[in-house]
Amino acid sequence: MRILLIDDHALFRAGLQELLERRGIQVIGALGDCREGLALAERERPDVVLLDMRMPEMNGIQVLRTLRERQLAMPIAMLTTSEEEKDVIEALQNGAQGYLLKDMEPDELIDALRDIVAGSTVVAKELTGVLAKAVQGESDVSAAKDAFADLTPRERQILCHLAEGQSNKVIARNLGISDGTVKLHVKAILRKLDVHSRVEAAVIAVEQNLCPRD
Repeated sequence: MRILLIDDHALFRAGLQELLERRGIQVIGALGDCREGLALAERERPDVVLLDMRMPEMNGIQVLRTLRERQLAMPIAMLTTSEEEKDVIEALQNGAQGYLLKDMEPDELIDALRDIVAGSTVVAKELTGVLAKAVQGESDVSAAKDAFADLTPRERQILCHLAEGQSNKVIARNLGISDGTVKLHVKAILRKLDVHSRVEAAVIAVEQNLCPRD
C-alpha cells in the first residue's frame, strides 16, 4: 500500500510516517505544503491520500476538491481531530472515502486504510451518530424497516456490528466466522437495504434504532 500524507503538523507527520512504515506500508510523501502534495499525488498516484482538515494555505476540503477536479480517482481520506457534523458531511459529499480521527488506535487506522483501498467508505465509529443526525428526515422510515425485515438473523447481527464501526475482520472474529463469509453477508445487506456503502447501512441502523443497546 502506497500512502501520501498531507498535514501541516510536522511532529504528527513524522510520527505517523514512522508508524505506517513499521507496519510495512510505503509512505511516498509526508508533506506540510498542500500544493506540493497535490503535485506529488498527480505524479505518483498513491493508493490512498490522507488529508488533515485544518491547514493554513488550503483546508482539507479544498485539497480534496482540487484532487477530484483534476480527475484523480484514488481513495482520499480525511485524518483529523474535527468531529463537526458539517466537516464530516462536506468531506463525504466532495468524494472522500474515509473520515478518520487522529486519536484512533494504530490497528484501527491500518484496518481502515485497507478497507478504504479495497473500495469501502469508512467513517470513524464515533461519528456514526453524527451521520445519523445529519441524514435524519432524508430516509423513509417504513421503507427502512421493511428492508430490515428482509434481512436474515445473521445479516441483522452483522448490520448491528457494522453500526458499531467494526471492520470485517473484527466481525468475523466476534462471530467465529471467516472474513469471506462476512463480506458475502455485507454485500447482501447493502443490496437488501438499497445502499452503496457500509456507512449508509450503519446510518440506517442507528437512525431507525434497529440495534438498540442493552
